[in-house]
Amino acid sequence: MMRLLNVLVIAVLIFAASYVYKIKFDSTLQAERVAKLHDEIRKERNAIAALRAEWARLETPSRIQGLSERHLKLQEVKPTQFDSLDNLPERPAPPPAPSPDPIGAMLAPAPSPDATGSIPARR
Repeated sequence: MMRLLNVLVIAVLIFAASYVYKIKFDSTLQAERVAKLHDEIRKERNAIAALRAEWARLETPSRIQGLSERHLKLQEVKPTQFDSLDNLPERPAPPPAPSPDPIGAMLAPAPSPDATGSIPARR
C-alpha cells in the first residue's frame, strides 16, 4: 500500500512539474509576442514621425512658392487690383427662419380648397 502511495505522489509531482513548465513556456511565448508588438509599435511611430517631417518639408511656403514660380504662369499682383470696401455689393438677405413647428407647418390647411385638385369643386 505504501508503495502505491509513493508511486502516486511521484506521478502527481511529475504532472505538477510538467504543468508548471507548460505555464512557464506559455508565459515566455506571450512575453516574446508582447516584446515583438512593442517593437512593431516603435517602428510604426518612427515611420509616422518620418512621414510627418517629410510632410512638413513638402508644405513649406518657400518650396510651394518656388514650385509655383517654376510651373505656373502667374502674373504678379498689382496694388491697383484691389478695391475699397465701399464698392462691395450689398450682402444678400438671410434665408427665412425655419418654422418653430415644422410638423405643424406640414399639417396646416391648404391655402385654398382647390389646392389638391383631387376632387373638382362644386359650382
